[in-house]
Amino acid sequence: MTDATVAHDSPSILLRWWERARHVDSRYLIAFLITLVLVAAQLRYHIMGGYDRLALALLTCMASEALLSWFVRGRVVNLQSAYISGISLTLLVKPQGGALWPFVVGGFLAIASKYVLQYRNNHLWNPTNFAITALLLAAPNRVSVLSHQWGNDVATNLVIWAFGLVIATRVKVVHITLTYVLSFLLLNALRASLLHQPVLPELAPITGPMYQLFVFFMITDPRTIVRDRRWQMGVAIIIALVETLIRFAADQGWVLPTAFAVGPAFLALAIVGPIAKSLDLRHSSPHPAHPA
Repeated sequence: MTDATVAHDSPSILLRWWERARHVDSRYLIAFLITLVLVAAQLRYHIMGGYDRLALALLTCMASEALLSWFVRGRVVNLQSAYISGISLTLLVKPQGGALWPFVVGGFLAIASKYVLQYRNNHLWNPTNFAITALLLAAPNRVSVLSHQWGNDVATNLVIWAFGLVIATRVKVVHITLTYVLSFLLLNALRASLLHQPVLPELAPITGPMYQLFVFFMITDPRTIVRDRRWQMGVAIIIALVETLIRFAADQGWVLPTAFAVGPAFLALAIVGPIAKSLDLRHSSPHPAHPA
């Protein structure tokens, strides 16, 4: 085979692989992306904190999902959502003193919230968001969240964001991600200007792993977003606005629970998301879907 033949066949090979990827279940693409974030975070920066945390979080989430789905629905559902929650908790939850209980408690809270806190047979909170918010509110002195950035490694950021945007496009939620990111940049630039602070430090967190998980897995959760595309973008703007207001309140020294200062994005989603989803369900068809 000549070089010319290889060059001629390469585009057709790439097209065949792309065509195959189009038929892959979107749930597995999402699972691939969260795994990619985990591997990049651990290999490059060792931010996992221990493989025992990963094992506990995954085991708790997947066992809880299997048992609760069997008890409530009479069958074991797909465990992909539990897998995502387990990895997200491993990356995001940072307990003091190397404690392991937050991964067990957080994992159970994440999955149980889908089966207990429902409206019209739909859960209102993203499971990981609910668990992290509950841990921050209940044990602010014992639990914190990942907040540092990837550093100056442009390559790592590019890989995560490239795969994330492609997969978000495939799952048809990329407009939510981009709307939130743009709103975050504009609102925090405005906040920095009002406080007479440098702009770049206020915008930099969007490049960190916490926000990568937030924009690709939490605010885009297909089970907890509203139906209409325009409202999806509107809710993303409101979440970014509430987050900015929380940050501004902290800057002004307002007395708020510690959780609001530690995880303003998580608190904003935990407040806005369920309200938007419940209003959307109230005007939906009378036969809502069961949670996955």
